[in-house]
Amino acid sequence: MLNHDDHKSSQYIARREFLARAGGGIGSLAFACMLGSDGLLQPVSAYGLNGSVDPLAPKPPMFPAKAKRVISLFMFGGISHIDTFDPKIELERQNGVSVAGRPGFDTGGRSAPGKLMKSPWKFKPYGKCGMPVSDLLPHIGGCADDIALVRSMKSDSNNHVPAVYHMLTGSIISGRPGLGNWVTYGLGTENQNLPAFVVMTDPRALVGGGAGNWNSGFLPSNYQGVQFRSTGLPVLNLKPPVGLSPEKQRESIEFIGKLNEEFLRDRPEEQELAARIRSYELAYRMQSEATEAVDLSRESEATKTLYGLHRPETEIVGRQCLLARRLVERGVRFVQIYSGGGVFDQSWDAHNAIVPNHERRAREVDQPIAGLIKDLKQRGLLEDTLIVFHTEFGRMPFTEGSVGRDHNPKSFSVWLAGGGVKGGTIYGSSDEIGYLAADNPQTVYDLNATILHLLGIEHTKLTYPYNGRNMRLTDVSGEVIKPILA
Repeated sequence: MLNHDDHKSSQYIARREFLARAGGGIGSLAFACMLGSDGLLQPVSAYGLNGSVDPLAPKPPMFPAKAKRVISLFMFGGISHIDTFDPKIELERQNGVSVAGRPGFDTGGRSAPGKLMKSPWKFKPYGKCGMPVSDLLPHIGGCADDIALVRSMKSDSNNHVPAVYHMLTGSIISGRPGLGNWVTYGLGTENQNLPAFVVMTDPRALVGGGAGNWNSGFLPSNYQGVQFRSTGLPVLNLKPPVGLSPEKQRESIEFIGKLNEEFLRDRPEEQELAARIRSYELAYRMQSEATEAVDLSRESEATKTLYGLHRPETEIVGRQCLLARRLVERGVRFVQIYSGGGVFDQSWDAHNAIVPNHERRAREVDQPIAGLIKDLKQRGLLEDTLIVFHTEFGRMPFTEGSVGRDHNPKSFSVWLAGGGVKGGTIYGSSDEIGYLAADNPQTVYDLNATILHLLGIEHTKLTYPYNGRNMRLTDVSGEVIKPILA
């Protein structure tokens, strides 16, 4: 039996003292929660399995950011810069002049240089800035004052898959994380009930390189992109089986999670298992939120018309662009849309005939992309949403066959709009016929460094240890394109 002195030992405290201490602890927890809700502490949602930090919890940028999220619009196949955003008077003058045998022209052995070919489309100035855009893209031209155009891009490959990998992952070799993976690795996501990185491909043909363009590579699999379909359920198998109640489903997921966590407790290095556990939880939460996010019936008829949902040729890309807007306004960090897939006329790859190829593709994307810019702008989202319009390379100024154009990695154009970009700007230039990047040439690394900079990330400091070195999206180079920044 314990005597009175035993109760005064260090092993025991009085009831009043216990309640006082407990009250102070509860107050501290409440205070910490309040600080977390104001963004002054790591939020409660940042903590996941066994108290570990959730890798997709929102993280502060390295410095004040102009953009919070990104919508990537990728024109697969190689959209022709000299037929869209980079008019060339010299091609008008020398139209039909053969360049066969003339030094200085190289197609990388793909085809013999033919005759210089002027653009089949007329250019005219748009906006207060007077940016020249061809008749192929009049709706995008109408947004010229919001666009920063870079006319002096160059790439390291003239073959589709390596060039796409280079543009999106910073390497012509497969297996590297892409831009969307690096962004979510660096910043996390603002909505824990939707994927951080969403991908929408052309439903008619898969982009060259496939999932290698949005796979997480050597980054943990938490950061890989999730494919959404633009029609029907956004993700396959999202709805539970018929007859399975929410309670039973929750019970099943909790039981599986408990078993996995017990296994993981002694094996904390098992990142793939941790990612799988989180994916189960995310899939469960997505059953309600993802279905609501892709429900376009909630949009007005005016909005649907703005994106071109009423026209067969613009419906696919229109739905994707409208979905992108709905996703980013719900906190998704990175959305990537692909126009075109497969080979030749399934994409922007205009080897056979530039006119029918580019006219078809341009009709599909012009109104939806312009609608996206206008819709984001009127909702106040454009100022902190970065839109990137890019491709893997341009097209040659001379013919392939009689009326087609071959690949040209030596010069092409990209543009950015929104978060932190100086609209109505043209930077850099190609040579007099659009063959070489001439004035202020820019690399893929420069473009990606600029995108990260606008998101508040110093590209040289966003690294991940792999194979004995700190890897990064921009490898060992890259300079921010400062003249296009607001």
